[in-house]
Amino acid sequence: MDYSFSDYYGKIKDSMTEQEFGWQIIAPVISKIRCGHTSMGMSKLYSKWQLKNKSAMFPLLLRIWKDTMVVMRNLHLGDSSIKKGNIVKSINGIDASVLVKTMFNHLSQDGYADNYNYIKLSSAFAYFHRSIFGISKVYNISYNDSAGQYHEIDLPAFIPPKDSTTKDKQKVAIIPPPRNFVIDSTKNFAIMTVNNFTKLNIRFLFRSCFSALRKNNIPNLILDLRLNGGGRVAASNLLTKYISRKPFKVADTLYSVSNSISPYSRYINGGIFNTLQMILTTKKMSDGKYHFRSLEKKIYKIKNRNHYNGNVYVLTAGPTFSASCLFANAIKGQQGITLVGEETGGGWYGNNGILIPDIVLPKTNLRVRLPLFRLIQFNHPSEMGTGILPDIEIKTNYEALIKGFDKKMSVVKEIISGKSKTDKLTE
Repeated sequence: MDYSFSDYYGKIKDSMTEQEFGWQIIAPVISKIRCGHTSMGMSKLYSKWQLKNKSAMFPLLLRIWKDTMVVMRNLHLGDSSIKKGNIVKSINGIDASVLVKTMFNHLSQDGYADNYNYIKLSSAFAYFHRSIFGISKVYNISYNDSAGQYHEIDLPAFIPPKDSTTKDKQKVAIIPPPRNFVIDSTKNFAIMTVNNFTKLNIRFLFRSCFSALRKNNIPNLILDLRLNGGGRVAASNLLTKYISRKPFKVADTLYSVSNSISPYSRYINGGIFNTLQMILTTKKMSDGKYHFRSLEKKIYKIKNRNHYNGNVYVLTAGPTFSASCLFANAIKGQQGITLVGEETGGGWYGNNGILIPDIVLPKTNLRVRLPLFRLIQFNHPSEMGTGILPDIEIKTNYEALIKGFDKKMSVVKEIISGKSKTDKLTE
C-alpha cells in the first residue's frame, strides 16, 4: 500500500480535471485496498452536470465474464454489422482480456471475488470505458460472428438522444422492484426476491411472506439474492431468523482501529455523529483495538412464529454483497438449505462496513467511502479473499444470455420437480 500511494502521488500532474484526478489517481489507488465498500464517487456538482450533459459513448451493450465480451445490443439502430451474440475480441487495439484487467484496476471489490466487477462492467461498460480511456469518435472493434468468423469494423460513438420521458418514468424503467413474492400455481414452491436490505417496510414484508408460506404449506422456497447489494444488518438478521435451523451469530470479531475520526472530522460527512456512535458502542480491548462487543457476543434466536422449515434454494451471484453475505454465511451448510449460482461479490471471510461515511476531498469534492469497522464473520473460512461459494455452481451461460432465459432459476425449478441430477450441474 505504501508503494501504491507513493506511485500514484508521483503521477499527479500540475493541472488535472476532476475526472482525470478521480479515475487516474484516486480510483486505482483505492482499488488496491480490495474492499468493495471503499469506493470513489464524483463530486455532487459533477454528477448533476453529467446527468444533464450526456456525452458520446461506446456504442455497444456488452455482457462480460472472465475474458469474454458478448454483444447484447448495438445502440446504432439499423446497423447490422455487429449483432447480438457476437464475441468482441478487442477494442481500439486492446485485447478483451487486457481491457478487462485494466478496468478492474480502477474498480473496488472485496478481496479477489471478481464476479461483482464483471456485473458492474456489464451494466455500465460505456461509463467505465469513457471514464478510464476517454471518448473516441470512432471505435475500432474486432469480433467473431455467430459462425466463428473474424471481422474488424469501425463504429462511430453513440450520441444519446435528449430525454423525452419524465424522471419518474425513467426510474420505473431502470430500477428493478426491491422485493417480490409469488407462490407457484402448483403450490410446490414459492419465489421470494429480495434485492436489498434497506427499510421500506421489510419487517411487514417478511412477516406476510412467511405467513403465506405456512398457511399454504409450501414445501420449497427459492430465495433470489442475486441483485442484493446489502443494506441494514438488522434486516439481514431478520431474514436469517425466519430461515436458519439454529441460533446464529453474525460476527466473530468486529472492531475499529480508533474510536474517533479526529483530526479528520472536517473532511468526513457526519464526523461528530460517527465519533459519538463509535465512543458509545465500542470498548478498547487488550489488542489495542476498539471492539463492538454487543455484536461480537450477540447470539440471535430463530423465529418461532412463521419460521420456514421447508427446502430453501438461495440464488447468489456477483452483486450478492455486504449484508446479504452475512445472511448467506449464517445459513450455508444447514440441513435443507442450498446455495445455487455463482460466487458472491461480497467477502466470505469478512468485510469492512457497519458505519460508512464519505470522505469529501477538499479541492475536488470527490467522495471516497470510508468503512469504519472490520467485521470477521462467525464460522468464517480459513482462506481470505473469496466470495461465498455456492453448493451448486451454475456459471454464466452463453445460450441462456442470447435466448433471454434465466438458467439458474430454471435449474432450481428442475431440481424441485425432480427432473435434474445435481451432480451434473457444474459441467
